[in-house]
Amino acid sequence: MAKPFFRLQKFLRRTQFLLFFLTAAYLMAGSLLLLQRSRLVIQQGTRGTSNIQVSPVSDMVIGVGILDTRTMQNPRLSSKLLVDMDVLHDPTSDQRYGPRWLISRNSELRQLRRRWFHRFINEQEPMQATGSKVTQHTGENKGTYVGCFSDDSREKTLKGAVFYDLRKMTVSHCQEACAERAYTYAGLEYGAECYCGNKLPIMIAKQEECNNECKGEKGSICGGVNRLSVYRVEELRAGAKRRRNVIYRGCFKAPENLTVTFPASLIQPNLTVEMCSEFCSKKEFPLAIIGRPECYCGYPTMHFTLHDSVDRLFCSRLQNVSSMAEVPREENYYHVYQTPVQDTRCTDRIFLTTKSKVFVALSSFPGAGNTWARHLIEHATGYYTGSYYFDGTLYNKGFKGEKDHWRSRRTICVKTHESGKREIEMFDSAILLIRNPYKSLMAEFNRKCAGHLGYATDRNWKSKEWPDFVNSYASWWASHVLDWLKYGKHLFVIHYEDLKQNLIPKLKEMVEFLNMTVTEDRLLCVENNRDGNFKRSGARQKDFEPFTQEMKDLINSYILTVDEALKRRNLTGLPREYVPR
Repeated sequence: MAKPFFRLQKFLRRTQFLLFFLTAAYLMAGSLLLLQRSRLVIQQGTRGTSNIQVSPVSDMVIGVGILDTRTMQNPRLSSKLLVDMDVLHDPTSDQRYGPRWLISRNSELRQLRRRWFHRFINEQEPMQATGSKVTQHTGENKGTYVGCFSDDSREKTLKGAVFYDLRKMTVSHCQEACAERAYTYAGLEYGAECYCGNKLPIMIAKQEECNNECKGEKGSICGGVNRLSVYRVEELRAGAKRRRNVIYRGCFKAPENLTVTFPASLIQPNLTVEMCSEFCSKKEFPLAIIGRPECYCGYPTMHFTLHDSVDRLFCSRLQNVSSMAEVPREENYYHVYQTPVQDTRCTDRIFLTTKSKVFVALSSFPGAGNTWARHLIEHATGYYTGSYYFDGTLYNKGFKGEKDHWRSRRTICVKTHESGKREIEMFDSAILLIRNPYKSLMAEFNRKCAGHLGYATDRNWKSKEWPDFVNSYASWWASHVLDWLKYGKHLFVIHYEDLKQNLIPKLKEMVEFLNMTVTEDRLLCVENNRDGNFKRSGARQKDFEPFTQEMKDLINSYILTVDEALKRRNLTGLPREYVPR
């Protein structure tokens, strides 16, 4: 009896020890898990706050100073602090990137990559809140629904004008955009793309294949995948509107063979500008050539370049622009008008079919015309350009490369404002676009205050933000050029002013640098569409001088430094208009 009792006692002692050990282990594991979870919650809370309230930039170490992200929130403080950091900056690192007074602005530029994303997130709630209001626009569509059509990407029918809007595309918005440009049909695709034209697509598709909801209009259909929801645009009291969209290009000598040069013609005894313009618009020609009683439609070509205009007296002075019957005309000279229709010979663009072997940058200081240069390159080559950043506004303007990863090598070149050894050496070659710093600074300040197409107000220019902006950004203009001259592997330097004055020759040089060939007619098409959608709107002051003498002295010193650096590289110096004022 004692023996079994002894065994039981021994077993209980072991079990007690085992239970104690398991309990202790359980408590320790629970404590560790609780601590880990609480730490995770704290980190998530911190990140959530920073995403909304703090610029998405980590703490930056410059020399021996640390810039806190909360300080970078305030543009006035950040610009001043960046300038004051010159004192703390390490001299050895200054020598690496250029003169001692220059500071790299890469940290600020990296914010641009995420700017559109945060703007997109912040706009989602207002959009959802106003969703019920957007739906009401469905009944306000002024066009007549025609049907669902197949969209042939190789030979688009509706290609007169193209618009994108990832967040706010509606049927009425597309119709109005097409009507303002005198097109008959408006087609919507992928829920966010709008196409205009005067001819219906050939292939009819099943109605259920147009199944993509409009991004800005719940309950409305905006096409599908390779499918167009097509509307016939009604006359929107557009007579006066269309007349305003007709631009007089000048008086030109007629080519030798009119019928060969101009594909369409009309003879009307009481011909007016409106008659000829509307006739050519319906035929989808960008030029209306008028000489009573004849009307011709066509494009700028090698036989009719629109480069050599003559005095308007050769075509006789117009007494009444609405009635050509009252206007006598000298023989062989014609009035030329730009119709609302876009020249579509150079608007089709695609991504590269194979990855580019040469990684090319299109580099410039902000405000130097990078977006305009991309517009010219895309229309000249027929290939999209990429971007180191993601700007939803530019994507909606037709720059589909904005959505593509900048390292995909599916684009002909990549926009960047970056400088610094590491950022520059990522590229095999680069087009370096330089603009007058006075104009660049004003353009970038306008963009910061009023977007890509607006102007800063008087209040903006007179605020403390403007001098802080100049003090910070003027040195960046110089450091950007100097860094690319120092670290760029294969550079093609072009000046914005030269490109503007001699568009076709300079654009041809840029295209050749990209190892592309382009026809003369395509270059003339680009010249005809040279402005694109990038002219700023709104009133701006004439003879406005925002620069103080102190600002001019600072900028002029940077101009002389950059000019010397270009000449040391055996490159053409800055244009004469850059000479210090």
